[in-house]
Amino acid sequence: MNNKRAMNDKKVISFIPDGEFYYEKAILAMQRDRLEDAHKYLKRAIELSPNDPRILMQYGVLVMEEGRFEEAHELLLYSHEIDETNIENIFYLAEIHAHLGLLRDAKVYAQKYISMDPDGPFADESLEIIDFAEQEDAFYDEDEVRDGEVYFLQEKARRLMESGDFKKATNLLESIIEDHPDFWAAYNNLALAYFYVGETEKASVLLHDVLKQNKGNLHALCNLAVFYYYEKKEEELESLLSLLIKIKPYVIEHRYKLGATFALVGRHKEAFSWLRSLQKRGFEGDSGYYFWLAHAAYFSGHEDIAREAFTTLIEIDPTKEGYEPWKDVEDDIGIHSLEQDREFLLAKIRNEYRSERMFGFYLLGKSGHKQEIISHPSYIDVDSLSSLEQLFLASGLEYEFMPRSTFDKEFMKALETTEILYEKYRPLNRQATHLFQMWFTLCESALTKSYPFRNPQALAAAVDYMFQSARYTGITKTATAKEYGISIPTLTKYVNELIEFLPHFDGV
Repeated sequence: MNNKRAMNDKKVISFIPDGEFYYEKAILAMQRDRLEDAHKYLKRAIELSPNDPRILMQYGVLVMEEGRFEEAHELLLYSHEIDETNIENIFYLAEIHAHLGLLRDAKVYAQKYISMDPDGPFADESLEIIDFAEQEDAFYDEDEVRDGEVYFLQEKARRLMESGDFKKATNLLESIIEDHPDFWAAYNNLALAYFYVGETEKASVLLHDVLKQNKGNLHALCNLAVFYYYEKKEEELESLLSLLIKIKPYVIEHRYKLGATFALVGRHKEAFSWLRSLQKRGFEGDSGYYFWLAHAAYFSGHEDIAREAFTTLIEIDPTKEGYEPWKDVEDDIGIHSLEQDREFLLAKIRNEYRSERMFGFYLLGKSGHKQEIISHPSYIDVDSLSSLEQLFLASGLEYEFMPRSTFDKEFMKALETTEILYEKYRPLNRQATHLFQMWFTLCESALTKSYPFRNPQALAAAVDYMFQSARYTGITKTATAKEYGISIPTLTKYVNELIEFLPHFDGV
């Protein structure tokens, strides 16, 4: 039996498919007009053999036929870098540059193909490309035409930044600037790359250099505004925004940049005006465009447009699901509610008094601005917050609490009291915020003195009664106790207990 197994083992051939295997399957699929299968096989072939020029070329041709010209351009260029003698790939480079409108580059590659294989299978098409490029070239001045490759190197750098590879992006952008010292787009993206890796001074100096040499460069101005926003340079930001508001660009790219910048820094009305104007003119943007349009529309009171834009965003980029500006915001919290007042929230979380900051962190969890404020690198320094502030911030971020200590249980009861009050007074108006300011003052003092917060319902009633009776006549314990479902003696008991935590004004 063992001999039989040994005989069978010798017949077993270990087979691990490689890139060549999937390449052959792709060619067969294309011959049978099964393009979806061909796409799948070629993609797998590249994963297994990422430096095979034939596979790169064939995949580039396939995606070019699907209309994905920029991706095809990159694949074909990479194939050419590996094997410059591949005549077929040289023709496809001529074709892809023609598709992209880079006719002078298309002509160069077409002429190269003719010189290498004048009677080749693509000779006639190459001659057509040359002829077309020469006809179109008559309409352009030399100074208006730039080497097309630099634009794609710039796009490659931008994609590297989007993927988080700032080191490669920085190296590529620096080399572009060295070869093309007046290509301002590379300077602007390099400044962003520096900024994202923390070299803020270097980034700012670079942008100011751009503005000295190319006055009024809109991308540099917008990037500078973003820097000021993240660095909390509020005076500089407001001064620059007052300038940007006056600018009325004609170019679509500039309108998009202006709209996205306004949205990022929280000027949603101005952002919506620019971004929506592009949409009305038939502009079909990328995922970034619909992300900013959704936010600008939502926070400027155009919820239907915001939801429509976000639906389009998810179709383009499903990974953005869960980043809706209205996520976790209750239906009754309208755009004019204080929960949606960005400046009100920022004023609270920056307040000099801890109780006010606690209120701001709690309210942040009810706001559509939560993602923006949390992600801002300098709005909230978690390490500098007290434990009470951290707890209320965690509640706003919907952390799941696992109370272990006595203090943890006291905090959970305090939070429950806060929620009872919020359910009654939401959405908040100015009057209601005064009640919450009083409550958080009491809450801060009570928590620091280990108050047990035994009955949240009665505590909420006591806070409500204390606040209302101090401002209005006709407020009775009977009515308040009935509203909260407790007895009058219970209400009186908790009013007396909370009075002990009111601040005394005989000292600071």
